[in-house]
Amino acid sequence: MHDEKVIAVVGATGAQGGGLARAILRDSAGGFSVRALTRDPHAPKARQLADSGAEVVAADLDDPASVRRAFAGAFGAFCVTNYWEHHSPEREVAQAGTMAAAARHAGLRHIVWSTLEDTRRWMGLDDDRMPTIKGRYKVPHFDGKGESNQLFIDAGVPTTFLLTSFYWDNLIHFHMGPRRGTDGVLAITFPLGDSRMPGIVAEDIGRCAYGIFEGGEEFLGRMVGIAGEHLTCGQMAERLTSAVGERVRYDAVPPQVYRTLDFPGAEDLASMFQFKRDFQDVFCGARDVALSRHLNPLLQTFDQWLDRNKTRILSG
Repeated sequence: MHDEKVIAVVGATGAQGGGLARAILRDSAGGFSVRALTRDPHAPKARQLADSGAEVVAADLDDPASVRRAFAGAFGAFCVTNYWEHHSPEREVAQAGTMAAAARHAGLRHIVWSTLEDTRRWMGLDDDRMPTIKGRYKVPHFDGKGESNQLFIDAGVPTTFLLTSFYWDNLIHFHMGPRRGTDGVLAITFPLGDSRMPGIVAEDIGRCAYGIFEGGEEFLGRMVGIAGEHLTCGQMAERLTSAVGERVRYDAVPPQVYRTLDFPGAEDLASMFQFKRDFQDVFCGARDVALSRHLNPLLQTFDQWLDRNKTRILSG
């Protein structure tokens, strides 16, 4: 046990970090152990990790001293932020800076930073194809993460930049699943036209991160993009139809219509989908399904995920 490399897992009770924590705990011979960071070590998910063999410690990304303590003595760390908790890219950047500084202070040897593109590299703030949000962002929950990449570089910490993809789990948990229209037909609604969109199961992001830690030096300094498949929304609708046993239609709407939908973050998400649509080759090209499967041999396809979750799709 004392020879195992400790991985400090930020967000260990969440989607991505939880997937990594469970992957490490399942592989008793892998040479790694889990230090699960959570704001509430007594929460049910934290207790489950502790019961499974994880070291659970209290840490808050808004409290730099707690993050330094949590990283101390570890070999590496998985770093992630949750924009949807507060809708503030500035807070995300501050939290990323806290993790980068703590990693440097602790002398960590491998950081996996869960990130996304800074869309302003492709679409400047004066580009009127897409509105500017919050005064300085095109896609706030992307841009803050992409901007934060430089913080890890400037801190001089050995980092792998992990580009994630659309969670298929959003079809259950984020109000993006099939909804019955006034005509009685189920439909999914996205502003993507016929463009392909990389998708993945949230659990598989953590499993891919584990593959990166296993690969070690091979992945240091690299941008690694992962996905389970690249599908059009039409293909997703066809597969949903087969899974739920009822027709599911794809309603393609313009981004400007999606921005008016009545849920928090609709404007941000509309711009995200527009970026994926308008820069399909860039976005898909950065996410390698074959590499993802190499990192995570258990990588699920959309059909496999649907088969396991078909009873939850319509109730999500």
